[in-house]
This record gives sequence, C-alpha cells and structure tokens, in this order.
Amino acid sequence: MSKRVVSYAALAALVVTCGVAAQGMILDMVANKVIQKYQSASCEQLWVQKGQPKSPEEQRAVQFLHNDPQARQAFFDKVSAPIVNKMFECGMIP
Repeated sequence: MSKRVVSYAALAALVVTCGVAAQGMILDMVANKVIQKYQSASCEQLWVQKGQPKSPEEQRAVQFLHNDPQARQAFFDKVSAPIVNKMFECGMIP
C-alpha cells in the first residue's frame, strides 16, 4: 500500500512540475512576442498603439499577470530592459 501512495505522490509531483514548466514556456513565448513587438516597431507605430485598446488576448495576459506575482516578476525581468530602452529612444520617457 505504501508503494502505491509513493507512486501517486511521485506522479502528482511530476504533473505539477510539467504544468509549471509549460507555464514558464508560455510566459517566455509571450515575453518574447512583446519584446519583438517593441524592437520591430517604429517610434511612430508605438505612439499610435499606445492609445489603442488592448486585444482580448492582451487583456487575458494582463489579468493573468495581475493574479500571479511570481509570473509577473519573471515577465518583467525579461521584458523591462528592451521595452524601456525603446521607449527612451522614442522619447516616451524622459
């Protein structure tokens, strides 16, 4: 009986680990997409996009980041430098 419990515990740990890894991969893909958007856009495009409403996909991503502080920190760590650099180049921040 204890072997069965250990097997279930190991399986549960594996499922949780795979879920976390998949979430990390998705977070990396989204972060890379955001970075690519800023790096490939002209300053004029960024100024125009700044005033437009967010797509449903972007709204879901923002809501996810509001609800998960660890994911938010990982996302910000990855995207902050490229985005702030582009915004500085475009005169969007002092």
